[in-house]
Amino acid sequence: MSQPINDAAMDTLFREARTYSAWQDRPVTDQTLQDLYDLLKWAPTSANAAPARFAFLRSTEAKERLRPALAPLNVEKTMSAPVTVIVAYDLKFYDQLPKLFPHSPGMKQLFERNPELVEATAKRNSSLQGAYLILAARALGLDCGPMSGFDHAKVDEEFFAAGKPCFGCDQEFFPEGHVKTNFLCNLGYGDPSKLFPRLPRLPFNEACSLL
Repeated sequence: MSQPINDAAMDTLFREARTYSAWQDRPVTDQTLQDLYDLLKWAPTSANAAPARFAFLRSTEAKERLRPALAPLNVEKTMSAPVTVIVAYDLKFYDQLPKLFPHSPGMKQLFERNPELVEATAKRNSSLQGAYLILAARALGLDCGPMSGFDHAKVDEEFFAAGKPCFGCDQEFFPEGHVKTNFLCNLGYGDPSKLFPRLPRLPFNEACSLL
């Protein structure tokens, strides 16, 4: 951990990585998605709470359920992507803390008594985990297209509301109505011929201070 990664890895993760809207006709396997989660799960979150929940939409049927919630400019890029991930957060993440943070038995009760802290912690850390997902995907050779531009309420109702099916999964936390959408991210192998010129970034002295 004390040595920097090499330039090629830095290029893959940051300098040469792009946001893709068009995709090659190459599938992303379920094993790759499992490997993706097994990589990103090791990155840090507050109190090791890991509030993010990831719904990987792979089938045409699942994508069609998402379509009505998408802004018009996001429909084609999403429907053509091999996978679209709903990056969401569980407002009852604290139920997992006895397992995830066992050395502090009172942590679950701390969150149970403070809904504002729950909301802030879940949103902030699920955003972090979504960023970890992007980096992990790039490390595994995938390209990403993270996006807003959708109706959160429609996505929550369709995929996370009480009594709704959960893509055949067995986890209790998905169908009970306390999982909320944060953002979407398309995954696959991008088509570089459809990229726009790269936009500029702020230099250090316009974005940073040294105190």
